[in-house]
Amino acid sequence: MQLTRAADYAIRVMIHLAAFAPGTRASRADLAAASECPEQFLSKVLQSLTRAGLVISHRGNTGGFELSPAHRDATVLEIVEAVEGPIRLNVCLGTDDECHRQPWCSAYHVWSDAQDALTAVLRKATIDELALAEVQARSAQGVSNPTKAN
Repeated sequence: MQLTRAADYAIRVMIHLAAFAPGTRASRADLAAASECPEQFLSKVLQSLTRAGLVISHRGNTGGFELSPAHRDATVLEIVEAVEGPIRLNVCLGTDDECHRQPWCSAYHVWSDAQDALTAVLRKATIDELALAEVQARSAQGVSNPTKAN
């Protein structure tokens, strides 16, 4: 089981944006370079993040993307679900009527516990904490930010 590249790129973009001062914008090209993502593919990721309200898109000469002030502390779970949709390790973990075996299935509790553990870890990690940790790690390694924001 593996998250898609879109979710990985979304996390990278959000970490990059969270490292900047509130209100700072970055171009799509800068975000593509920072996240090491093809620019065309990143457009789709940014659309998902914008639709979810995690990122604000600005058009025009001074346009770009910025982290929504209300979501500077967004969790990794929120970001993944903005791109992937709700996390479901198995179809039986959706609504109660999706699997007729659920009442007696011995594997159901394993899937449920695994999903609860995964979502708890992703819910605990916030983007602002990850951005701070990355800035500190880059500084300790003598590595600068890959791009500058506007």
